[in-house]
Amino acid sequence: MYMSMTRCKQSAVLVIVFLSVLASAFAGDVSGFIHDSTSQETVIGAAVSVKGTGRGAYTNKSGFFSVRNIPSGQQILVVSSVGYEQRTFEVTVPENGSLQINVYLVPRSVTTEQVTVQADRGEDVRQISISRVDIPMQQLTQIRVGGETDVFRALQMLPGILTSSQISSGLFIRGGSPDQNLILLDGMTVYNPTHLFGFISAFNTDAIKDVELLKGGFPAEYGGRMSAVLNVTQKDGNRKDIEGLVGVGLISSRASVQGPLGSGSWFVGGRRTYMDLLLGIIPEDPESPLPDFNFYDVNAKVTQDLGAHTKLSLSGFLTRDDLTMEQPGIFFNVGIGNRASSLNLTHIFNSTLFLQTTMSASHYQNGFTGNMSGMKFEIGNSISDYTLKTSLEWFVSNSITVKTGYEGTYFNFLYEQVTGAEDDAAGGKAAFRLDATDNIHGVFAQSNIQLGNASVQLGLRGNYWSYSTHLTFDPRIAIRYTLSSDVALKAAWGMYHQYLRLATIPDFSFFDTWLPTDNTVPPGHSTHYILAAETTLPADVMLNIDVYYKTLSNINEIRANQVKAQTVADIFYVGNGHSYGAEIFLQKKYGRFSGWVGYALGYVYAQFDSVNRGEEFRPKYDRRHDLKVNALYQINDQWEVGASFLFQSGQSYTGATSQLGVSMPDWEGGVVMVNPSQKWGLRLPNSHQLNLSAGYSTELGSLPLKIYLDIYNVYSRRDIWFRFYNTTHAVPTVEDIRLLPIIPTLSAELRF
Repeated sequence: MYMSMTRCKQSAVLVIVFLSVLASAFAGDVSGFIHDSTSQETVIGAAVSVKGTGRGAYTNKSGFFSVRNIPSGQQILVVSSVGYEQRTFEVTVPENGSLQINVYLVPRSVTTEQVTVQADRGEDVRQISISRVDIPMQQLTQIRVGGETDVFRALQMLPGILTSSQISSGLFIRGGSPDQNLILLDGMTVYNPTHLFGFISAFNTDAIKDVELLKGGFPAEYGGRMSAVLNVTQKDGNRKDIEGLVGVGLISSRASVQGPLGSGSWFVGGRRTYMDLLLGIIPEDPESPLPDFNFYDVNAKVTQDLGAHTKLSLSGFLTRDDLTMEQPGIFFNVGIGNRASSLNLTHIFNSTLFLQTTMSASHYQNGFTGNMSGMKFEIGNSISDYTLKTSLEWFVSNSITVKTGYEGTYFNFLYEQVTGAEDDAAGGKAAFRLDATDNIHGVFAQSNIQLGNASVQLGLRGNYWSYSTHLTFDPRIAIRYTLSSDVALKAAWGMYHQYLRLATIPDFSFFDTWLPTDNTVPPGHSTHYILAAETTLPADVMLNIDVYYKTLSNINEIRANQVKAQTVADIFYVGNGHSYGAEIFLQKKYGRFSGWVGYALGYVYAQFDSVNRGEEFRPKYDRRHDLKVNALYQINDQWEVGASFLFQSGQSYTGATSQLGVSMPDWEGGVVMVNPSQKWGLRLPNSHQLNLSAGYSTELGSLPLKIYLDIYNVYSRRDIWFRFYNTTHAVPTVEDIRLLPIIPTLSAELRF
């Protein structure tokens, strides 16, 4: 009896396998692009499903999708994306063949309830998305601070993303420093992604189509950084009509124009602040003067179709920032600039093979001069990289995808540092000069595999750095398991190596000085451990909970008192650290009322043998508690209002235990020095801020016009930017440099 039942089961399995093979023999593939019907821009992250089959896919960064092994004959496709009308239509799937289509979605306001229908759970659950932040661009454009819609402001309002101050330019993600984040714009690396103070992002929202942030556990296709990835995609431009936008505000103005060109499109956008002029008419507080700064940026892109299967695009990015700060005991001037361009080629070999190749050039330079308590300093830094990236994505089946690729970069670094006393006849002495070149090579392979209710992503990346002759391997794995239609559990583990290092003067975290890893210091290394859960609550509210632990090896701390240096090891202390914490994120993506509430509890520790007497300490950017609230409400077709609030533990600073006076015969005045206490052992007061905004839609003639009122820092709490000891007096005094007060702004936006 037992053997008979066993044979029956075996026969049943063979029948199922035979029927599956038979069905596959008469199946076909459907692939293609999803477009916006108004501008014909491709749509990223759109869901494509074949009704009743359990098969589906999502569009990639190029708007391309591929669904394999669909039963031949008449089938119904369902295509949906946040901000668009869902589209359902019939296609004829060929036997043993493939069908390539272009689908056009009609835009729809995200303030409308239920703008999209989720694809059947179990369709393309290969999409694991560990620690991925997804904010619809339509919602990003409604988040305004200081009259500006701003990507980085939105990102800074997410849990687990910290700044050293409310106007800091660096993003500290899960215990990682800003240099540990890979910032990409159309495939080109951006080394300083914000304008001065971080008050406004270097990325003009008018020019952006998609923003993807991976806070940890990112796949093997990304390398060279230890903490996070920010991948930004620029608009291609309107392929149907010429259109433009002009925005005028009290702080800055911007303009963009786009339209069709040949077989594709073009886009040009620019922005310039006149904050320096505005601050000139604000009454100045002698005790807490405001800094003088200005910036501009330009985005451009041209896209052309080279046949039905190939697309070529050329992107450009240019920014410049200048800042001056002066008050008794301290003066500094900063100039920062980015120049970058990329040439991107995508090609579809067939419904299963997708090629993407990017050649990019990026140049970042800065200069920093100043005088603090009689000590002059001057720093100049530039980094140029020329990169080739290529990847091949193979849609093996609806259960398996494979992606492989190569990345090679040629670097050139230049760093100079000059320090000296104010009355030094030589005007300062050179402390360090580094002029180095390097070649970096990386290869990767990763595969997403669907196994029933689970999906697994396996990846391996290899890196070789010729300057330091280091060879490293980074294995990575991520798992997603669907418990029910609304609940999923996730886990990720991975190793990450980093080549670049950031030298920064404490309290000036916006000044990024990039250096290589030579053979005197080991490459940075981190290991990520992540557990997460996600579910959908009533009213389409998404709940995500992440718990993480991260090791940080061979991280650096600048040798502040170094006067002579020949190698990178002479500039940095090298040590280790770790971070851990938990994040809770409630998000409502669409509807008249939308927004999010996020809370993060985080711990960061570092240890260097030659710092803080070798004892473990928390870094400057450690903030234990981090609460973020962002809300948007569409009152009617004309009025919308918004509010954002944040509360954070105060940043760390180093106190003092005593003072020391040094003088010599025939030397008037002498020098007064303070002896520091425990490294970053004290905290500034807690930081909190409220911002409000309102928008009114009308028409100027027949052109759409929007008028905005924004109130930055509503109750004018001027948090402390940094605290220092003024030693120009006989008795040193504690001085606080404070941040911006309340700033109300009016702005207008006209489309044509």
